[in-house]
Amino acid sequence: MTAAKLKQQAHARLEQIAGRLKKGGHRMTPQRMAILKAILDGEHPSAEDVFKSVAMQFPSMSLATVYKTLALLKKEGQVLELGFGGQESRFDALIPKPHPHLICTRCGEIVDPNFMDLERAIQAMADQTGFRVDTHRLDFFGLCPKCRAQGTA
Repeated sequence: MTAAKLKQQAHARLEQIAGRLKKGGHRMTPQRMAILKAILDGEHPSAEDVFKSVAMQFPSMSLATVYKTLALLKKEGQVLELGFGGQESRFDALIPKPHPHLICTRCGEIVDPNFMDLERAIQAMADQTGFRVDTHRLDFFGLCPKCRAQGTA
């Protein structure tokens, strides 16, 4: 996806999230809007990344405000939290439903691949096993092109 298309998609998601929060009776403060923009502008940012991004604009804002906003967004189904064991969680507001990720084990870059057959694969697994799949997580770990160009891990 091109940078312009990503920016357009992020803007549309920002409007969608803000509308849903307002409809749910939540205030859209300037700090909350800045947090939303930082989540959508970042490449699967951590809470600390979001805080660093908005702290210059709102120096009196605390990291707790970022965590509370992320918790609200998660509760409202507007952000997907990606936990990685002992590492800090990363957040995806652009695509807030479960989807595959490619994660670089060296630099931590996270990419959303376009995997169109995923829903068919999930349905086939459900049909084969009798499970009702409510949610899923599919992560692939390896080296991104930039890290591969720098040599082997």
